Amino acid sequence: MLLHHRFIDTAKKYGDKMYIIDRTTSRRITYSRALIASLILSEKLQRYDKGFIGIMVPTSAGCILASLASLMSGRVPVMINYSTMAAQNCEFAQKKLAFKTIITSKALLEKIQCPVVPGMVFLEDIMESISTLDKLGAAVRSKLPASMIKKTVAQGNDDDNLVILFTSGSEKEPKAVQLSHKNITANLHSLEQVLHVSDKDIMLGNLPMFHSFGQTAHLWLPIYCGMTVVTYANPLDFKGVNEAVREEKVTIFAGTPSFFWGYVEKSNPGDYETCRIILAGADKCPDALRKVFMEKHKKVILEAYGCTETSPGLALNTPSHNRPGSVGRMLPGVTVRIENHETGHECKPRETGKVLVKGDNIMKGYFDDFENTSLAFRNGYYDTGDMGWMDEDGYLWHVGRLKRFLKIGGEMISLIKVEDVLEKLLPEDTKCCVVEIPDQRKGAKIVAAVTRQIDEKEILKKMSEHLPNIALPKQFVVLPELPQMGTGKIDFRTTTNLIRDIVQK
Repeated sequence: MLLHHRFIDTAKKYGDKMYIIDRTTSRRITYSRALIASLILSEKLQRYDKGFIGIMVPTSAGCILASLASLMSGRVPVMINYSTMAAQNCEFAQKKLAFKTIITSKALLEKIQCPVVPGMVFLEDIMESISTLDKLGAAVRSKLPASMIKKTVAQGNDDDNLVILFTSGSEKEPKAVQLSHKNITANLHSLEQVLHVSDKDIMLGNLPMFHSFGQTAHLWLPIYCGMTVVTYANPLDFKGVNEAVREEKVTIFAGTPSFFWGYVEKSNPGDYETCRIILAGADKCPDALRKVFMEKHKKVILEAYGCTETSPGLALNTPSHNRPGSVGRMLPGVTVRIENHETGHECKPRETGKVLVKGDNIMKGYFDDFENTSLAFRNGYYDTGDMGWMDEDGYLWHVGRLKRFLKIGGEMISLIKVEDVLEKLLPEDTKCCVVEIPDQRKGAKIVAAVTRQIDEKEILKKMSEHLPNIALPKQFVVLPELPQMGTGKIDFRTTTNLIRDIVQK
């Protein structure tokens, strides 16, 4: 089913139930009101070019309604990252996908000090242009049976693009990922089965919808299940997010480890009392973070794993099947193959190899990029570019990107493993990132960035108890803040460049 048609069914079924609680604008919108608003907006969008349409709006009622209206009007939303270099991201997307119109807001541009890019259309102006006649027409239309309303909006099939998302660009130039209605619906169906989510749940929407985690969890899962979503535009307002979780009695709280550190540090007893699922993804969840949540709130953080290209979920731990340290068991409908990165042979249990997956949640491909799309698939499987191993009970253990491995003295060294060992030995308020930089004599060397001065000799001595000598950092540099993406994930490309500049001075 087309997901904007699913929204119409859900809105008709749940009517006066609260759909969006927008904590940033203090708006509370029922499913019925959201249906009327999206119908009005979809008519307003008819004046703009067909095809792709950019959306650069923080997680809010505005972002959700703009996405739904775009699809209803027959346009495909292209989600644009506003967290860093917003203007350049707009221009990159416009050029890559050959479109002009970008829906955004004046308030956002002012806040992030982004210049107006040609083609931008402001939500504030669209709202001002809505007449009483527009409202009456949409209200009357919304009273029709769902089957009739669906005939008045864009048609299509499951393989049509639902959204275009860009890869993080933490390692190289972003790629435009085409996710279809079928792709994301497959992920929603799997999540519903293993997490037992329902219309009784209240989801916190704190992640940006230009990120696949936020797109599926905060935009489409509530629609798919008929739940309430509590949107919060700034995930870095740790105190405000905690208040929203407590006051709105949130039951599902998803985020990245980096954000969760901020939330738990600013939290008070009872803040997460109503949370039945706390899900961490997009980056490795440290043992220390799990420990803090358990000690302070008696709550378990469940780790999940996925990629933009897989809609995004691939594996997750659940309340009934949780193995801390792993990223959980594969979602229903996802087939995994762990393959030796050199021979291509399938790995045995506990043998590390490349993680390959297939299923209906796997992307259609990268837009206008036949080369990278071809490289991403092999024998019907999508190559995640990650390394991992499966245990005998079917839990996947992620050990890092293949690009975050390096060969020294004939041995494969995991920078993620080096980070894990180092992280456990650092003071609680110290973060780290381990990178590879060129070395004239050995070709490459390991350098660790830490956020404050440490006793290097003592740390190295302790690290040597867990790692071979060739895996130990050859140098430490202090970066008071580690560069991050908009999702809170470490920006490895920028971090590596900063470290290289410092080391090679």
